[in-house]
Amino acid sequence: MGKIAFVFPGQGAQYSGMGRELCEASPRAAEIFRVCDGIRPGTSKQCFEGGEDELKETKVTQPCLFAVELAAAAALDEAGIRPDMAAGFSLGEVAALTYAGAVDVAAGFSLVCKRGELMQEEAEKVSTAMAAVVRLTNEQVEEICSRFEGFYPVNYNCPGQVSVAGLSESMPAFSAAVKEAGGRAIPLKVLGGFHSRFMALAAERFGEVLKSVDFAPMRLTLYSNVTGRPYAGDPAELLARQICSPVRWEDCVRQMISSGADTFIELGPGQVLGGLIAKTDRSVRCFSVADRASLEKTLAEVR
Repeated sequence: MGKIAFVFPGQGAQYSGMGRELCEASPRAAEIFRVCDGIRPGTSKQCFEGGEDELKETKVTQPCLFAVELAAAAALDEAGIRPDMAAGFSLGEVAALTYAGAVDVAAGFSLVCKRGELMQEEAEKVSTAMAAVVRLTNEQVEEICSRFEGFYPVNYNCPGQVSVAGLSESMPAFSAAVKEAGGRAIPLKVLGGFHSRFMALAAERFGEVLKSVDFAPMRLTLYSNVTGRPYAGDPAELLARQICSPVRWEDCVRQMISSGADTFIELGPGQVLGGLIAKTDRSVRCFSVADRASLEKTLAEVR
């Protein structure tokens, strides 16, 4: 049998009611929510009852998703399912780093709260948007971006899919250029041009926050969005750079597979990462844990 990898998603998959069943099904998951509510009162209420508009605000999305993702991981951990390695997509990397033991839940949650605030502040300065470009090569997407001022490839998701950040006013023209090249640009449910130069100041300010954090040695291998390879050295540099650097998700996945991972479990709402992983290598198994049913199904299949 191969190795298990936990993967923690980023923004876009959030929905009202997320995490409620995990909280009811697992005492360890419920404890995660208690810790988060103690630091940021109302987090669980936003997860369980928040509306779509509220949940898509970056300063809300990031702490709420962190809580749900750590709760899902805690529920699996409680049932005896533990990974050999982990990776997180964008904000999910903070959850993955916390699960790996670099910081405790309280410290990780405080970091993601600050991260969300800083990124929202920068997003509000300029009207930007993101879109997932499909059916084109990485090189084609990079070439189209080069024709438009303020457009950047920011998420290298899987073969044939790259997310782009750019100025909102130019997004229709960019999408038309993608269509002319044979691709399609799908708008993403985020409110900012993340992982691009638009986030440079947020990255710098987050780096200052990280200087006061004492990171512990990790108990498993964690893969970095910035490099696509395992973390090495001080996590602070990579965590700060990640905010304004492209997410090398396909590289992360390929590296985990080459290191023996054949079972991937996505923690939290949606199955976006599982879909990207399957498109990268269809020989691996992908599961997700977001509620009671998916928890029980994953336990039955993986145990």
